[in-house]
Amino acid sequence: MDEQSMALPDTGIVTEAVKRERYLHRFRTTVRSTFLSLVVVAAVAVLIAVLFLPILRIYGKSMNGTLDSGDIVVSVKSTNLNTGDIIAFYYNNNILVKRVMANPGDWVDIDKDGNVYVNNIKIEEPYLNQPKAFGETNIELPYQVPEGKVFVMGDNRLVSIDSRNTSIGCVSEEQIVGKIVFRVWPLTGFGSIQ
Repeated sequence: MDEQSMALPDTGIVTEAVKRERYLHRFRTTVRSTFLSLVVVAAVAVLIAVLFLPILRIYGKSMNGTLDSGDIVVSVKSTNLNTGDIIAFYYNNNILVKRVMANPGDWVDIDKDGNVYVNNIKIEEPYLNQPKAFGETNIELPYQVPEGKVFVMGDNRLVSIDSRNTSIGCVSEEQIVGKIVFRVWPLTGFGSIQ
C-alpha cells in the first residue's frame, strides 16, 4: 500500500461527520417524540370525544326547526336532566334525539291540541318552531313516567315517534348518550342549543 491510501482523514472532516451524525440522531429523536406526542394527543382527544363529549350528526325530521338533518352537534354526558333539555339516546342500534318533557315519577298529559301538562302544569315551550300536535300517541293518558326513565318528545310533534308511542316509550338512563348542548355545523347555526 502506498502512503497516500493509508493517510488518515483530516480532523476537520471527522469533526464534520460527527456533527452531521449527531444532528441526524437529534432530528430522528425529535421526529419520533413529536410523532408519539401527536398519537397520544389524538388518542386522548378520541377518548374524550367518545366518553365525555360525543359528536353526533342529526338525521331525520323529528326535531326540525330546532335541529335539522345534517346538523352536527356536541353532547355532554349527563344524568342531571331537566324539562326542555335535548338528549341523544340509543334505540335499536340507532341514536335518536328528542327533548326531555318529564322525569321519573312525573305525570304527563297531552290535550288534543298538543299542549303538554306535567303534574297538571302546562309546559311553556318557546323553543317549538313547528305547530303543536297530538301526534302518534297510543299510550293511555295521563301517564306516569316509570322510575329510572324520562319521557321525551320531538319538537316536530306531527311526525315524531317518541314516548307518546309504545314503540319507543320512555328512555332509561342506560340508553342516554348525552345532553345536546352545542351545534358546530352548519356555521350559520354555530352556538349553544336551546
